[in-house]
Amino acid sequence: MIKRKEPFNQGKTLQHTEHFKVKFNQTDALGIVWHGNYIDYFEDGREAFGRHYGISYKHVQDHGFATPIVKTQSEHKKPLRYADDAYIVTTFIDSPAAKMIFSFEIYNAQHELVCVGETTQVFTDFGGNLIITVPEFFEQWKQKVGLL
Repeated sequence: MIKRKEPFNQGKTLQHTEHFKVKFNQTDALGIVWHGNYIDYFEDGREAFGRHYGISYKHVQDHGFATPIVKTQSEHKKPLRYADDAYIVTTFIDSPAAKMIFSFEIYNAQHELVCVGETTQVFTDFGGNLIITVPEFFEQWKQKVGLL
């Protein structure tokens, strides 16, 4: 489990589930999903979450910010194989800091936990300069979805 230094809102959970099918090009010679592709699944989960909750990458960019990933963690429990049906549950972890934290759970069609992970993204301007205060549009988004 990941220990956090700062408190976060545990009163409301924002979560989104996205289904996918394992593609041939995502597997290794044994037909098992190569571990690096789980990061792509995390990205797919983040993008689907963003579209669902109105905080897409395009929305962030339209407000003058980028959100590069500064931390990624993953723990693999079971393999996925070519043509498997699976789904990813993406959860937004609220933080008072100027960052976005997402946790991920990937399940196979039998609802068995396959992989867990987490990513942390920070806000920068388009010049790559770190933004240490919470952007106004992000606070407004948190209010809109009931986190503030």
